[in-house]
Amino acid sequence: MNVIDNPLPEQDRAVAGVALQETLVDLLDLSLVAKQAHWNLYGPRFSSIHIQLDDIVTMARAYSDTVAERAAALGISPDGRAATVAGTSGLPAFPAGWTKDGDAVEAMVRTFSAVITRARRRIEQTGPVDAVTQDLLIGLTAELEKQSWMFQAENRD
Repeated sequence: MNVIDNPLPEQDRAVAGVALQETLVDLLDLSLVAKQAHWNLYGPRFSSIHIQLDDIVTMARAYSDTVAERAAALGISPDGRAATVAGTSGLPAFPAGWTKDGDAVEAMVRTFSAVITRARRRIEQTGPVDAVTQDLLIGLTAELEKQSWMFQAENRD
């Protein structure tokens, strides 16, 4: 049942809808991973990385709302339930317990790599069917790549 009408053809909406749903899950999981790292961080760079992780949470939550609202505008019901995120996320698991600052940075670099790889694939998929969704994914990917760069720079000598 479509509650919201949109002029995009049904098949194109389906492609965009899958891309948006997958992106929503990745962003919600990214916010959870960053918060887990934030709470369990220790080490000499605690303060700066602690703040940086909160920035990731803020960015991921803001973009998740934008992505979910784009899906809704297309007539696709976004699903951000915990079970959906846990069951469909493509991100690497973050370790439980206390995490040394350098290990947390490396885990975030791996997480960003996965999110960016998946986002770039979705950019390719949505290009032929929905330029608006593709544009949203391009802007998101630019921000993800910026944050990835900042985390990568943390552990370089």
